[in-house]
Amino acid sequence: MDKFINILRKLSDQYASKWLVLLFDLCVVAFTFFIAYIIRFNFIIDFEFNLFFKQIPFVLVAALISFLIVSSHKGVVRFTGAKDIINIIIGINILATILIVTTFLSRKYQFDVVFDIPGSIIYIHLLLNIFFLVGSKFFVKSLYRIIVTDFEEQKSVLIYGAGTSGMITYDAVSNDPKSNIKVVGFLDDNDGKAGKKINLLNVYEPDKITKEFIQKNSIDEVIISIQSIDSNRLLEITSKLFALNLKVKIVPAVQNWIDGDLSIGQIKDINLEDLLGREPINIDNPMLVEEYNNKIILVTGSAGSIGSELVRKLVRYNFQKLILIDNSESPLYDLQQELHQKGITNIECIVADIRNQIRIDNIFNEYKPDIVFHAAAYKHVPLMEHNPYEAVSVNVRGTNNVINLSVKYGVEKFILISTDKAVNPTNVMGATKRIAEMIICYQNTVTTGKTKFIITRFGNVLGSNGSVIPLFKKQIENGGPLTVTHKDIIRYFMTIPEASQLVLEAAAMGLGQEIFVFDMGKPVRILDLAVNMITLSGFRYPEDIDIKITGLRPGEKIFEELLVDGENTKPTYNEKIMIAKCKPLNNLDVKIIIEELCNLGPSTQNIAIVSKIKDIVKEYNPNNSKYDVLNN
Repeated sequence: MDKFINILRKLSDQYASKWLVLLFDLCVVAFTFFIAYIIRFNFIIDFEFNLFFKQIPFVLVAALISFLIVSSHKGVVRFTGAKDIINIIIGINILATILIVTTFLSRKYQFDVVFDIPGSIIYIHLLLNIFFLVGSKFFVKSLYRIIVTDFEEQKSVLIYGAGTSGMITYDAVSNDPKSNIKVVGFLDDNDGKAGKKINLLNVYEPDKITKEFIQKNSIDEVIISIQSIDSNRLLEITSKLFALNLKVKIVPAVQNWIDGDLSIGQIKDINLEDLLGREPINIDNPMLVEEYNNKIILVTGSAGSIGSELVRKLVRYNFQKLILIDNSESPLYDLQQELHQKGITNIECIVADIRNQIRIDNIFNEYKPDIVFHAAAYKHVPLMEHNPYEAVSVNVRGTNNVINLSVKYGVEKFILISTDKAVNPTNVMGATKRIAEMIICYQNTVTTGKTKFIITRFGNVLGSNGSVIPLFKKQIENGGPLTVTHKDIIRYFMTIPEASQLVLEAAAMGLGQEIFVFDMGKPVRILDLAVNMITLSGFRYPEDIDIKITGLRPGEKIFEELLVDGENTKPTYNEKIMIAKCKPLNNLDVKIIIEELCNLGPSTQNIAIVSKIKDIVKEYNPNNSKYDVLNN
């Protein structure tokens, strides 16, 4: 049996010759012409066979001409669709027209009886041709689908959206001969559509989809096919479907369809980026080409999540030289090899630590960069709570080193990559990043050089090193449970490409003294994110993998903010991006106290370091940590 199946599948992989298809269609035309005669004479086979056999060659020649005109024989039968059927019908009508015209001329000018075909036979023949030719195409298509899918388990799906996009999705699924998907119905929020039928399939209200309904109809997954769906609405829909243990797929935006047509291969599994709670930020700014062409660009922290993606986007431009600095050897080497494999050689990968001022000075002196992207930082909140000296040494003293050298060597633009944790910080990491911002604001007011200082500030980055996504993935691989610190904790999220693109945009747009923030939509509840990740991984919550609430970590907030009190925003040409001005500071006091902080040695007590940080960042209020005593 298996051998027979394999033979059938091998045969199914072969495409029939177009001339074989044409010959088959002509045979159908001859057969239907015979049937038309029988019908015309009331199924009594006593008509003149000699006349029939004389007319058959003429009919076949007319059919041959008609089919060649419309090229119906060139279609791949297994992929027969609506356009192919229309083409066949046009060819059949051309055939009927030829027969009608020749019959008329034959009767008028007394041509040979071969050309004189009764009108009733022509019309019967026309209808039979439509029925048999179209039917044969769909029969072969169905037979092919049976061969390739009959021995595979079929999936029953619902299409969410009974509009134009839903119909196109239905056609894409139904017309793919290798598809093992069976559409059993539609879902739609429109009350006017609910209860009706489309292509003989029921349209259901979403509220009718219960566990009992799913079990009764053996539903496996739902394909969301709604163009320009609001991301918050998408999050709401998918959360309900996930709760029913259904798999969810989504149809991409129409502008992403290949050559304007949707194929089943483009219907993708829904992912975390689709569930950000906002529309993705897409920036297409021709200013960027002019900004980075023929420039020497230096990136610190270039091997990190943001830094490396920033580099991948920068290599699209015709820069003069790209200087990549990182103190992490292996990731920097990996990035170097990745770029070399793409043929990008005008880069320099340098293992260096931004805390070493002499070493960084030598690099600036050798390469004289035009633009500096400062992505190097310590970012892990729990670790920095226990190691405030290291947080200060990198996030404050290291940043200060790069800033001073940018001024010294006349860098055109310096872009600091900051975080929402710097806003009203409750942890050491966020407070040190806030100090880095304050140094930038200070430089903007005192520098007499040409350097323009710019800050970009954004929320959590999906998939970055040490973020919640890789942690959840690892916990899922280990069978759970997933650990969430608080059931109500919420965070803003963005993708790594979005973060990197924002930084590039800020550099091109910035004139100095700006903090670039952007509309990140509604924050995502981490508990909901954990549940969605479990479901996206093919498991059920809580039956397969559970979630454990562990309690807030030291310095952790329930929610994050994007603006410090006193920072007023104004819009830009991109509605998703806003500009805030640096909060006014007492310049002399800030400079002195930051220098005192940077001069603290490694033997200084943690509490003393954090106390000095709090003296600088007045809005810093340690939370749920041993430094809470400083709030008194």
